[in-house]
Amino acid sequence: MEKTDYKNVFVFAEQRDGVIQSVALELLGKAHELAGVLNEKVVAVLPGHNITKHAQMLIEYGADEVICIDEPELKDYLTEQYAQTITQVVNKFKPSILMIGATTIGRDLGPRLAARLTTGLTADCTRLEISEEGELMMTRPAFGGNLMATIMCTEHRPQMSTVRPGVMQKMQRDANRKGNVITFKPEFDKSKFLVRMVENVKVDKGKVDITDAKVLVSGGRGVGCKEGFEKLQALADVFPNAEVSSSRAMVDAGIIDHDRQVGQTGKTVRPDLYFALGISGAIQHLAGMEESDFIIAVNKDKFAPIFTVSDLGIVCDLNKVVPLLTTRLAAEIEKK
Repeated sequence: MEKTDYKNVFVFAEQRDGVIQSVALELLGKAHELAGVLNEKVVAVLPGHNITKHAQMLIEYGADEVICIDEPELKDYLTEQYAQTITQVVNKFKPSILMIGATTIGRDLGPRLAARLTTGLTADCTRLEISEEGELMMTRPAFGGNLMATIMCTEHRPQMSTVRPGVMQKMQRDANRKGNVITFKPEFDKSKFLVRMVENVKVDKGKVDITDAKVLVSGGRGVGCKEGFEKLQALADVFPNAEVSSSRAMVDAGIIDHDRQVGQTGKTVRPDLYFALGISGAIQHLAGMEESDFIIAVNKDKFAPIFTVSDLGIVCDLNKVVPLLTTRLAAEIEKK
């Protein structure tokens, strides 16, 4: 088929336990922007079980159409079931672009879809744009984050990308938006269902995902040790919706879990307030947090790159500043 036979921007609307994931709403916001340039529609693909009720929310966040695939086989994510379903949707509706969140599910599903659809996939994208020729330009980190590569898929359709959570901006929710809901019935080849869900065990770490936190207290190499992060936790405890995060150095040292890492090899965050404590500001870390609304940096090195993006910089030993800052902020918040 000709490339012109493919149109519209499709978004895989990831859900877990019937809850639409934030990354799906972020991708709808970006899809709305891309579709505006192409003069095409935004279509959300929503697989799951008993999930049709969520279609209107996707419309309110930017979808013009929602393709609902409501089947018991899709209640939990299993690779073969989902791969068969989305492959059939793409073959029927022929989107020009298909966007998937770069989550554990998306990283598993995306390559399998690309193989079955004989098209390309650019993984872990941080930027998406439309070229003058109407092609999708997909930008992602390369060579360990030292280079940003822009990739295009000019010969095959759909143009596929997985996109990091937290990178794209959601649209403002509009309860007055209208859209169409389409029901799709896949034809499963159950002989290929060789994996089944035996038990779903969830471990509650008692932590909020750092991409959802309004305040992040982030520590780097300058924090030094696990005891140093206890001071950061005390500062985070002052705020009602704050979490402790870190740079890659502390993750590599085994002091902080990887799910707390901010940066190109970690997570991209956009909190209202970001404390960068003992973080020099390597380009890989800046890429993950520089769009925070307000950045406070503390570092002994006055030439540290972190000060180039911070709104407030303090040149001092963080071990002196953080306890004082914690005491002062706690007092101010208590007054209010």
